[in-house]
Amino acid sequence: MYLVTILGILLIILAVSSDSHLHTLMYFFLSNLSFNDICLSTSMIPKMLVDLQTHNQSITYKDCISQLFFVLVFTVLENCLLAVMAYDRYVAICHPLRYTLIMNPCLCGILTLFSLLISIVDALLHSLMVLQLSFCTDLEIPHFFCELAQIIKLSFSDNFMYNILIYIVACIFGGVPCSRIIFSYVHIVSSVL
Repeated sequence: MYLVTILGILLIILAVSSDSHLHTLMYFFLSNLSFNDICLSTSMIPKMLVDLQTHNQSITYKDCISQLFFVLVFTVLENCLLAVMAYDRYVAICHPLRYTLIMNPCLCGILTLFSLLISIVDALLHSLMVLQLSFCTDLEIPHFFCELAQIIKLSFSDNFMYNILIYIVACIFGGVPCSRIIFSYVHIVSSVL
C-alpha cells in the first residue's frame, strides 16, 4: 500500500509537470502538496514496515527526535499549504478579474517558502524542547511512531510548561490555517450563492 500510495502521488506530480495546460498556480500548489505527502509518508511508514518484519516495535531516542522533527515539518507544511490553496481558490472565485494580479508566481513562491519556514521553525521548537527533557539512560520508546505527547510522558522533567507550549503552538499552527481555510470557503460559498 505504501508503494501504491507513493506511485499514485508521483503520477499526480508527473501529470502536472508534463502537461502544459496544468502549469497554473493551483496545480503548482497541488504538486507541492503531493510532494509533501510523499515526504510525510516516508518519514513514518518505512520504520513501521521494518518493525513489522523484525517484530520489534521500539525506536531509539535519537531516531525518535529525527522522526519527530520530520513529521512535524511535513504536517505543519501540509496545513499551511492547504490554507494557501484555499486562499488561491478564494481569490480565483471571489476576485476573478484581479486573480492574476493578486496571485502572481512570485507571491505563490513566497507563500510556499514562508509555509516551509513556519513548519521548520515549529519542528525545531518542539525538537529542541524535547532535547531539554531529562530521561533515564538508554531510552527506547515502545512504538514505531514517535509521538510528542508520549515522549513528554516518559520524561522525568516537569511537564507542565511543555504541555502548555504544545497546546499554544498547536492552536497557532493548526488553528490559524484551519480558520483561514474555513474563512476562504465560507466566502466562496457565499459568492457562489
